Parts: sequence; C-alpha cells; structure tokens
Amino acid sequence: MIDTMDTGKIGKELIRIGGMQCSFCVESISRGIRQIEGVVDVSVNFSHEEALVTYDVEKAAPEMFHRFLMDMGFKVRDSKRLKALEEEKEYLRAFRTRLFCAVFFGVVALFFMGLMWAGIRHPLFPWGMFGLALVVVFGVGWEILKMALTSIRRKILNQHVLMEFGAFGGLLGGIMGFFVQPWPMSDFFGASIFITIYHILSGYVSALVRIRSSEAIVKLMELQPAVATVLIEGTERLVPIEEVRAGDYVVVRPGERVPIDGVIVKGETYMDFSVVNGESMPRSCGVGDEVLGGALNQFGFVTIEATKAGDDGFLFQVARAIEEARALKPGVLQLVEKVLKYFVPWVLITAILTFTFWTAGAWFLFGEIQLLKAIYATMAVLVMGYPCALGMATPLAMIRGGGKAAEKGILMRAGEAFQVFKDVTVFCFDKTGTLTEGVPKVVGVEVGIDKKLEEVVAVAAAIENASEHPIGKAIVHYAEEKKIDFSGIEVHRFEAITGSGVKASTNRGSVVIGSRRFLENHGVEFGDLAAENFGRVPATRAFIAIESVHVGTFVLQDTIRADAKQTIIKLDELGIGSLMLTGDNSQVGKAIAESLGIDVKAEMLPQEKAEVIRNLQKQGETVAMVGDGINDAPALKQANVGISFASGSDISIDSADIVLIGNRLEALLDAYMIGRNSYSKTVQNVGLAFLFNGIGVSLAVTGLIHPVMAMIAMALSVSAVLANSYIAPTRLKKET
Repeated sequence: MIDTMDTGKIGKELIRIGGMQCSFCVESISRGIRQIEGVVDVSVNFSHEEALVTYDVEKAAPEMFHRFLMDMGFKVRDSKRLKALEEEKEYLRAFRTRLFCAVFFGVVALFFMGLMWAGIRHPLFPWGMFGLALVVVFGVGWEILKMALTSIRRKILNQHVLMEFGAFGGLLGGIMGFFVQPWPMSDFFGASIFITIYHILSGYVSALVRIRSSEAIVKLMELQPAVATVLIEGTERLVPIEEVRAGDYVVVRPGERVPIDGVIVKGETYMDFSVVNGESMPRSCGVGDEVLGGALNQFGFVTIEATKAGDDGFLFQVARAIEEARALKPGVLQLVEKVLKYFVPWVLITAILTFTFWTAGAWFLFGEIQLLKAIYATMAVLVMGYPCALGMATPLAMIRGGGKAAEKGILMRAGEAFQVFKDVTVFCFDKTGTLTEGVPKVVGVEVGIDKKLEEVVAVAAAIENASEHPIGKAIVHYAEEKKIDFSGIEVHRFEAITGSGVKASTNRGSVVIGSRRFLENHGVEFGDLAAENFGRVPATRAFIAIESVHVGTFVLQDTIRADAKQTIIKLDELGIGSLMLTGDNSQVGKAIAESLGIDVKAEMLPQEKAEVIRNLQKQGETVAMVGDGINDAPALKQANVGISFASGSDISIDSADIVLIGNRLEALLDAYMIGRNSYSKTVQNVGLAFLFNGIGVSLAVTGLIHPVMAMIAMALSVSAVLANSYIAPTRLKKET
C-alpha cells in the first residue's frame, strides 16, 4: 500500500503503475477503477505512470485497486520509493539492451539492403533479411507485440496495434516475395525491422523521462540525514532516522541539516530555512523555537526535541505533495495522439474495406475475385498507414525548438511545455530567489551626525570580513561595491556570538555589531539613530557600536530582481496574469507584491502552493509556475508548465519542465515564445505527415500503388517532416 492517508472515512492511495502503453490507457484505468464501489475520485497520469485514488475506507481498500490493475495486465510497482526506482531502472536497463540489439540487427539489415540496392546479389541475402525480420519482430520486439495483443483484447486501438499491423504487413509482403510474386522482398522485411526499431526507441525515451522524474523524490529524501544523533540516557548515539520517535532528543551541530521536525530545548543558532519555506534571511533560533526537517543549522550547537518523525515529518509531507501533484497534474494529450485517436481506426477500417472491395466487391462488380490486387492494396494501406512521420513530427519540432531555447540559455526538459505553453493564462511565482535575489543586501546605512559613512562601513567590513554569516558577507560586499577601503583597520580578539552578533577590538576601539538586544546587553544606549523605517519592504537591521556608542545602522533587504518588474509588465501585455506564492510572512510578501503590482498569497506550505494551482486549473486556467526551492517542487509538478533556475535546488530542477540556465527572469518570456512557435512547427509537421499518410492510404486503396512505392512514400514523408523542421526553421514571432 502506498502513502495511504486517512481523513475521517476518506483515504488516498497513490499507485505506481507499470506497463501503461499510451494515453488511451488512462481512460481505461480511470473508467475501471471508478466502477469499484467506494471510489470517490481517480486521477491517472500517463507521463509518470501513477494513479491517485480517493476512496471511502469503509467500502474499498487499496488491494482492490491493485488486483483490478493486475487483472488488466498492468504491473503494480513496489510501494517503497527507492525500490520502485530500482525497479524502473532495471526496466530501463532491459529496455536499453533491447534497443541495442534492435539497432545492431537494423545495421546488419541496412548493410544487406545497401548491397542489394548496389546490384550485388546473393541467394542468402533475402533469407538473411527474413531471419532478421523474425528476430526483431518476434524476439526483440516481443514486448511490443504483447502490448498490441493486450490492447486488442481490451478493444483499444492505438499506435502499438497499428505498428504491428504495419510490421506484419511487411512480413507478409516479404513472404509473398518468396512464394508468390518476385518483388523486392528484402524491402518489405526491412520495413518490419525499422518500424519495430523506431517503436522501441520511442519507448526507451519515454521510460528515461519517467525515471528522471522519479529521481526528484529520492533526491528530496536524501536531504534528510540517514542517521540522527540521539541523546539516550545522556549519551550521544547514532540512530537510523527511521527509528527516531516523537519525544526523542536529537543533537544538531553547526553545518548539519536538521533531521526531524521539533522544538529547540537547548542552545542558540541561526537556521537557514530557505530550502524549506522560502525565507530569504537566516532566522535566529533559541529555546522554544520550532524547526523543520531539512533546515540548515549554520552556527550553533542545539538539542531538539522531536515532535514529528517518519511519514509525519516535513520532508515526507513535501515528497507526498510532489507525488500527489504529479498524479493530479492535468494530462496533456499530445497533438499527434489526438490525430491518432481517429487515424488508427481509419487506417484499419480502410485496410479491411480495401481487402473486401478487391475480393467480394470485385466478384460482385467484375465477376472474379482479384486476390493479388487485394493483397497488394491492403499491404500498401498498412505500410502507408504506419505513422512514422507522424511520430517524428513532435520530437523534431521539439529538438528544433530546444536548440533555439539552448541558444538563449533555456533547457526544455519536457515535451509537454511545447504543447501547453501557448495556452498559459496565469504565471505563479515564488518570491525568494525568483522575484527577488534570494540573498540579503545592504540597501542603506544610517550614521551619526559626527560620523563619516565611509569610516563606519570600513570598521564594520573589517570585522565582518572574518564572519561567515550572510549579513556579515552583505556588509563586506557593500563596502567593496562602494570602493571603501578597510585594509587599514586592525582587528583583534574577534568573537562571534551565535544568534546575536560579533564583537572585536580594533585600532578604532572596541566594536560590537549585531541585533539591538545584543548591543543593549553590552551597555549600548540607543538614541534616534535606529533606522526603524526604511522603504516599503520590511528589512533586517544590523547595528554597530564603537566604544559603547551606537554609531550606525545597516539596513538589509532581499532585493527585487532587476528584470522582475519588466517581466510582469510584458506578461500583462500578453494578457497573462501573475500571482506570487510565498512561504515567507505576509508583511514581506505583501510589500514585494505591491512593488511589482501583482497579487500575493503568503505564509504558504508547499502543499498549499500546489493546491492553489490545482484550484486555478479547476477554474479553467492553464498555469505556469516559476520557483527555485524545495518548497516549490509540489507546485512545479502540479502546474501545467513548471519553470526553475539552474541555480535552484536539485529538487526544483528535477520537478520542472523548463530550466533557465542564466539568472534572467525575462528568459521565461523567451521560453514562452519558443514554446508557442515550436507548437506551430509541430502543427506544420503533423500536417505534412498526415498529407503523405492520408493521401497515400487513400491512393493505396485503388491498388495502383505497389507496396514498394508505399515504402518510398513513407520515406518521403519522413524526409518532408525533417526538412520542415530544420531547413525551414521557425521564426520567433514578436508579440506584445
């Protein structure tokens, strides 16, 4: 049973499914599970082979769903994330082996065909091609054949079924070349071989994409240490994280990540919560403060009483939210699949009608059955009907668009982005590191009347130069940016007090830098020089005193990206709305949002961000999410298009469809335009492919097209799609 969550009488079961053949299986699974008594709702995601079932726990049980799926011929993968990933990797390794074997046999077949095309004949060449075709179709391609047979048994017509009809048509044509009609039998056997190889290659790429997505969950869980230092009867012991229980006391040293959710019972420190809730500034934490698993302990030595452990912990909740978002993400029926939904049955019906016309119809009209023409025409229909060019239409357009995107520092990781981007109506943004720089920056310094700014900054920078704290680094960076020389300040007896500030002796006197309370504890009295208000955005303040006299205040903020405002304006001009989703406090979130002129929802947990996007989707909106933190991962998965920065966390990158390599927020506008234009290129390619296949199938019915001519026409259709994708590149349309 996988991640069952009970709320009253309602449970949720996330099932990892193996063996889904195409998006048409989604409807079969959804319809079948809904028929089970007690099922409230079902969401099936083909891209990630997952189903999320909401059910009444008193009427249904997960075992019922598992049994139904296995009866349908699907696999139910192991419930444990790591084991499920290992199963997928083993499946991929087996798939890769089949692909290598298929390619090897394909190269040998191409060698034989090349010799025959060059006029070099040998009696064994046709038999060699016959053997290669049998090995590829019934050996290497056995899994595809089983899927096709299973689809027919379920009354599903898809590209697997059509591929097997085409492959068997080629086999039949080659066999007839041996025993009935002396035509180039090797070309027909070649059709069977290369149709099967193409199908195996497509399946391998799909499996590879799914595994990369699954690795995001595993990487997230790797943030939680494998072991925790637990105090047992006053002695520190390393305990596997799975054995930590609520109420245990866990020791966390500087530089370590917090392994569990809990409350500090001893010690003080600065905690970096940016990866878990998006807070831009490290937070001073002491006794009684709550901390979350995954937060980074920067300086102090603390003891934490565990309040949540195991599946109730923050990181597990985020992992669950990612998985649920992945299953609930709206499915994208690719343009090609929309065409195939009607094209596949049309080809098969046309083949049946063709054979019927030249047999029974010919007997009725002409008084004789024209069996040879019936076979010719039917095989030509099946060969022309295999959607090789249709299958290449989207990948080639994506490769072309991906190349254009790469030139602008954009990595397109998912084909869905090309399909969906044109329909995006709302962009949701994380705050920290997305709309803002994500690091503290000195935005102002206030000094006493009798003090020079350069002197105060020089003293502070000289002392903070020895500090690793983000605020200290920001002060040093400010001095360097303003070209203030602090090399002449001599620093002695530097001391950093965790969670409070620093102090040192200098050739300018004793200096204390830190929070207001820290300075007051050192006998510093504050006058009017406190910089309590600075700008519209709430700020962090670091105070400096020399010889117990308050001489200056540094004001620090997480500043808005230089191109954030312009990006929002351009999106508005395109008719696309903007919304900020942040885990930071309401005051900070509201101030940033007002500066940018967008709406905001603040103090949001990761799963709440995903829920907001889900609700927008239910209202008919197509949503793009831009974020760079772990807390953005569920929202990135849930969004129709997820966008992250290359500088973001590994989890956000793996959860995204698009990665912006540079540090430009405006690059998402380039990605949007490239996506729209790539979709237009896909439409052109599909049109060209369908023109060849559609017209070819129609002409093949007449019996005037030799099956070999059908092979040539199929090759021409692939060439036309290739030429349209590369020789006639897409021009990016400038829209405002």
